[in-house]
Amino acid sequence: MHIPPQAGTSQESDAALTELGHYLKAEGYRFTTVSPLTHSRVNARRGNELATGLEGIFGWSRPFELSAVSADLYRRMQDAGVLAREGGRFRSLVRASTLGGQLFFHSAYPTAEIDAVFFGPDTYRFVNAIEQYLAGLGTPVHRAVDIGCGGGPGAISIASLRPSAEVYAVDINPKAIRFTRVNSRLAGTRGVHALPGDLLNDVEDSFDLVVANPPYLIDADQRTYRHGAGSLGEGLSLAILDAAVRRLSDGGSLLLYTGVAIVNGRDAFRDAIEERFRGSGMRWEYKEIDPDIFGEELMHEPYTQADRIAAVVLVARREG
Repeated sequence: MHIPPQAGTSQESDAALTELGHYLKAEGYRFTTVSPLTHSRVNARRGNELATGLEGIFGWSRPFELSAVSADLYRRMQDAGVLAREGGRFRSLVRASTLGGQLFFHSAYPTAEIDAVFFGPDTYRFVNAIEQYLAGLGTPVHRAVDIGCGGGPGAISIASLRPSAEVYAVDINPKAIRFTRVNSRLAGTRGVHALPGDLLNDVEDSFDLVVANPPYLIDADQRTYRHGAGSLGEGLSLAILDAAVRRLSDGGSLLLYTGVAIVNGRDAFRDAIEERFRGSGMRWEYKEIDPDIFGEELMHEPYTQADRIAAVVLVARREG
């Protein structure tokens, strides 16, 4: 088979990736992305060595034979710049997950690259927290921002539920900005502005809503999507908290989903929040929504003395 040339510009490849997403949606594609450990276990099962359908190619990131795809799909992948040769076989350079009826492109498994864009169980919990919060929010959202947006699910969720809002999606990773642009087009959310930036340093003015799902583990390779810095991964979460509080409008709120290491029954992250908010006039609520995530990390430093790692949601509101 003739291999078409790669798209000549990033704009062309973005358009081609968007069209690939529309193709997958039209084909009824569905895939729930699991944790890396579960992913590796499922792929290791006998019979899962090669992909034979769309879910295997774009969900499980398995290699595939040329005979597994149509000439049309092959061309679409080539035009989008997401088709890689692997010996005599091929592999997709992107994964596609579905959430709330929408499709999101992100990095293929395994997410080993320093600039990989992650999507997984945390993403589903994060978006669910946003949806629950907005369902009970009685005040309007004119300007919102998703800090460290990844593939954009947080920003796109806000824009879908508050279509009149101006929603910014910022990330220091250029690959994340590309995925957010494409995913926003697939979702039809016109109010999302994907911009490169470090925290809120590259966007102006105040916000009615700030959301974030930052990395919260200590990663030896310091991959962007995974490394939270600090002593136990809390560094970036605290930096986002500090940046967001300074930029909230009157009545504005922060929703932060993150993971915390519990050591000897103590949540040092919650203690740090309480200290920051003491006497600030901020109203806040802190909830542990999953008591035990990434248990495999407890076998490695710096978590060998931790009881567990928990998923938490902080909602903080500035009095108007």
